Amino acid sequence: MTLIDADRLHTLGQFLKTARTKLTPDAAGFTGGGRRRTPGLRREEVAQLAGVSTTWYTWLEQGRNIQVSALVLERIATALQLNTTDRGYLFTMALRQATSIFSETPPVIDPTLQRILDYLCPCPAFIADRRCDIIGWNKAASIIFGDIGPFSREDRNIVWLSFMKPEVREMVVNWEDFAKDFLTIFRNYQGQYHGDPWYDEFIEHCGQINPMFKQLWQRSELPAVPKTLREINHPNAGSMRFELTSFQVYARADLRCCVYTPIPDTETEAKLEQLLIAVS
Repeated sequence: MTLIDADRLHTLGQFLKTARTKLTPDAAGFTGGGRRRTPGLRREEVAQLAGVSTTWYTWLEQGRNIQVSALVLERIATALQLNTTDRGYLFTMALRQATSIFSETPPVIDPTLQRILDYLCPCPAFIADRRCDIIGWNKAASIIFGDIGPFSREDRNIVWLSFMKPEVREMVVNWEDFAKDFLTIFRNYQGQYHGDPWYDEFIEHCGQINPMFKQLWQRSELPAVPKTLREINHPNAGSMRFELTSFQVYARADLRCCVYTPIPDTETEAKLEQLLIAVS
């Protein structure tokens, strides 16, 4: 077993332990068990719920290199009452084949995806890769987040933009929620591509430059899924309110599309139209 595999399995074990200690016995259906020395479920209780042996589950939580099937993982996810995001993380960490070879060439979206982004106007929309680098966007996105075209590759990173660009922090209402949401997405990618040294380097770099990044990253509680409502205080148009939809691009697990749809019965869509006319 390689060092990368050992590190991944250790991370998986810690994830399972945390999920187990968060789930109360009552919520899992174990009542009348008296006082417990530690919070949450016992390993044998998770094993019972998942229909596996206590020894096998203990080895899994200890990060041992054992055979794991998707069916058993599904039963464990159900036993621990994991949400959709955590289920995905569990399956990724337990089943993927780790590799230390990662491409340094940024992905490029094909013309079809770019046309979809363009057709989404006046809704601001962009596509980001597994490192949260923006690789495709439409004109409305540039109006909201700045002219993305001339940005350096570093400045096109959503996490970097959120923390390092004062104009973004000043423009986004409830900025901390905005930043936490992208950290959730970023953390999921970090787990999915565990072993890529870029992630650790990027996290260290951001933490050195911005203490707020380090503080939020080290928090154990990040939202399970991004919030859907976003308010932007645009310097030229004032308050604009959107509903955020974020989804994985079909057949491309490394790409995610984010679409900001103007909330009905607000002036947001009209303001977007005026901004688009002004730059056309």
